[in-house]
Amino acid sequence: MSPRTEIFDIGRLRLSSGEGRRLELDVPVDGFDFGGQRYAVPGGRVEAILDIAHTTNGYSLRLRFASVLEGPCVRCLEQADHEVQVDAREIDQPGGGEDLSSPYLDEGQLDIHAWARDALALALPAQIVCREDCKGLCAVCGENLNQAGPDHVHEPEPDPRWAALRELKLD
Repeated sequence: MSPRTEIFDIGRLRLSSGEGRRLELDVPVDGFDFGGQRYAVPGGRVEAILDIAHTTNGYSLRLRFASVLEGPCVRCLEQADHEVQVDAREIDQPGGGEDLSSPYLDEGQLDIHAWARDALALALPAQIVCREDCKGLCAVCGENLNQAGPDHVHEPEPDPRWAALRELKLD
């Protein structure tokens, strides 16, 4: 197993311009809230591959990993273990402006912990579901429609235009 890494000192690699290195790292990833629900990476860490290339006056960085997220399905609230593939890139070229400045690299110190968490969040789908055809919960009684039979029905609500007639007492 590779060493657990939160902040990686790129300077210690002593890369020359045009030179690169591939590293396997054990990176901690904190859980987070998404769509009002809490999701976490099992074990709180991922095995990641970090590619670092020294450019003329900066660095080109690539972070890759796969992770399962544990948390509820947004439709039925059952467990929805969702696998996410992350492939994130950053460029840091001093003097190149905001677009060429990585927020994760400061004076040769790469905050891989923050980068992995942000990259994971950006790789998420719009909704995390237990399965693509999840039917969700019944809007009337809250029953899980994936488990309810085809005979799960409710009386239709009466037409609101007739509501005044329900108030009449005919005694």
